[in-house]
Amino acid sequence: MKFKGILLIILSSWLLVSCLESTETKLQRFLLKGNEALIKGNSQQALYYFEQSLKLDSCFVDALNNSGTIYFNQNRFPQALDYYSAVVNCQPDYLPVYFNRANTYYELKEYFSALQDLNKVRSVKPDTFPLHFTEGLIYTKLRSFDKAKKSFEKAFRASSDNVEVMVNLATVAYYQQRYDSAKHLLEVSIQKDDSIINAYNTLALVELALNNRADAMSALNTALSLDKDDAYALNNRGYIHLLEGNLDEALTDINQSIFLDPNNAWAYRNKGIYYLKLKDYENALRLLQQSQRMDDFVEGLDLYLIEAQKGLAGK
Repeated sequence: MKFKGILLIILSSWLLVSCLESTETKLQRFLLKGNEALIKGNSQQALYYFEQSLKLDSCFVDALNNSGTIYFNQNRFPQALDYYSAVVNCQPDYLPVYFNRANTYYELKEYFSALQDLNKVRSVKPDTFPLHFTEGLIYTKLRSFDKAKKSFEKAFRASSDNVEVMVNLATVAYYQQRYDSAKHLLEVSIQKDDSIINAYNTLALVELALNNRADAMSALNTALSLDKDDAYALNNRGYIHLLEGNLDEALTDINQSIFLDPNNAWAYRNKGIYYLKLKDYENALRLLQQSQRMDDFVEGLDLYLIEAQKGLAGK
């Protein structure tokens, strides 16, 4: 009888270990299937497999992180934030998720939260390219241009062949009204890689600031030759049409820009300007206020709003 009792304990222990191994095997199998689905471009199937693994272990951080990244790539940022935050709650020392969540906070315009997460990255990896580059983007949005410049310069030292860094340094120079410096950086960027559309968009803004409309239009047409559906190039070309009084062409470009990217506050500003030129102050004010709600960083909004309000008051 004692022998049977000992045997029972041994068998019970073996069954417990077997069960634990089986759960881990299932988790890895779901993860593998999810990743394979992602490689094939089937994000919904990938989410299904990740969710199956999370039913077995709600703190399976690989599945949580990957699910967050799927939602991020779909521009579903609140959902991505939920998954990334779940990773932090489950495993606070899982470093990659802080960078992922910082990018999500950036898209949600929660810039100070993004900086806090980047500080977590800095505490472990203080001199990495993604850290400095993302900080540069955040400081640009916060209008802290000196800090943005320093961050992009650190990113450039970490990756001197990265043309995107040069384009962003040029963007900061543009906002600081250092137009010659911005133009030089953009021309060098284009020489290194003539396929970066944002370089032509920024160059167009610089040329406009220098009152070179023809050169600005040329830069935008080059951008649109690379991608006829680039929402920013269309919007910027629409703005030049506004300046030149070509209202029909302006409206066509601006409407197409909004269709392609409904979240671009600059396009709503430009459409507001369009209605100002028509002296339709009610629609102008509505669109300008919408632009302001979306992003009060947009240049010239205050003056255009005053013009719309005066126009309404004068009716």
